[in-house]
Amino acid sequence: MRSITIPAETIPVTEEADICVIGGSCTGLFAAVRAARLGAKVVLLEKHNRFGGAATAGLVCMWHSIFDITGERQIIGGLTFEMMERLEKRGAIGEFRKGGPHVPRIPFNSNELTLELDALAQEHPQIRTCFHTFYSRPVMNGDGTISAVIAENKSGRFAVAAKFFIDASGDGLLCRAAGYPMRRAGNPQPPTACALLENYRKAGRIDLKELIEQNRSRYPDLPCGYSWGTAVPGSDDVYMLSATRILNCDCMDADAITQAEFESRRQIRALTSLLRETAPEAHISLQGLPSEIGIRESCHIVSAGPLRGKEMLTGTCYRDTIGAGTYPVDIHGNADDSISFLHLTGSRQYFRSRTLVREERWLPEGEFLPFYRIPLSCLIPGGAKNLIAAGRMLDADGDSFGAVRVMVNLNQCGEAAGVAACCALNSGKAITEIDGAAVRNELNRGGSLIPEA
Repeated sequence: MRSITIPAETIPVTEEADICVIGGSCTGLFAAVRAARLGAKVVLLEKHNRFGGAATAGLVCMWHSIFDITGERQIIGGLTFEMMERLEKRGAIGEFRKGGPHVPRIPFNSNELTLELDALAQEHPQIRTCFHTFYSRPVMNGDGTISAVIAENKSGRFAVAAKFFIDASGDGLLCRAAGYPMRRAGNPQPPTACALLENYRKAGRIDLKELIEQNRSRYPDLPCGYSWGTAVPGSDDVYMLSATRILNCDCMDADAITQAEFESRRQIRALTSLLRETAPEAHISLQGLPSEIGIRESCHIVSAGPLRGKEMLTGTCYRDTIGAGTYPVDIHGNADDSISFLHLTGSRQYFRSRTLVREERWLPEGEFLPFYRIPLSCLIPGGAKNLIAAGRMLDADGDSFGAVRVMVNLNQCGEAAGVAACCALNSGKAITEIDGAAVRNELNRGGSLIPEA
């Protein structure tokens, strides 16, 4: 391969902070806010023009229950609950104050969430936000710590110096560039792009899978057939439909993800054309596309304390628990339209082509798991000193990742990363030396509801 040598350059350090956060998803912003509330000066770099990641730019306008599966005990508080309350005041979220065994879905308005996340960030003057800014690479010290990161935006290339770094890039880009081991899942969950459709519900009850299969020869770009969606709170006409699936995509490969963007939009184009043809009286209109495809899984850090489904799903109470959840183990097939669910009620279901193929018990009849826990250790790259990961790159096997990958769980990981970073700074210790129980206690003092037992 031909190469070019770039002359050495001197880059200005335009920002100095206690903590630098790479990525402004809810996970990244929540890390920044938690740190700011503990007195830290934070710089946050985000490539898009808004906070929220999948929840806003990706149009995935669905969070999940904040209760255990009995519906009697709230187990998720903190910034997720704060944002739910703020959206409630704007009539922009569904019912979230009740739980139950089927893990209620909580729809929200992505655009309203964008506004509330803006307000949340601006309420904390210790946070310096840089939108339209691309992280490039780290600057390493001889002892393996990170001293700064190089970034670039319209103003040029610059460096952010910080004492601690939080990688909320989703793909573990800072962790990888800093030299920490990474791993790929053997069968990663496939990416999906959502779409906003006007008047979709006016078409009546459509068996979308059957409609797709009947017309695949006429519309070869139609998606595989698995779909879900929700009405957007605050609108009588707009519906979010998630129906695409890009199979066998390496989401860490730039060319592959570029082609995935094209393919997802071809699938949406074919699907909307078919819907208009099927129900012309409904006047279905495409009203929104995500600014980037929704990536479920790409790369994982290698931590000193990986999360394993075999432990998590037996109700293991980790000493360093920093989050809890009830979303089922949800695994989308990477080669077809199959999907499996392992519910905390004790049942396991396998679907193919939207048809239930098999159902069985993974727990004895009558038994259930009220909730599972997430440990801090799965966020810390092995050997890291002043770096922690927050987001889908956490170290988890297939079963545990299938559950913890959803937003209400990763939101908690972001909050934990922000608090853990402050604990490391205040104590002068490496992140690997931080007491996870102390992090949990600080999170709960700040509004989280993390169960200790």
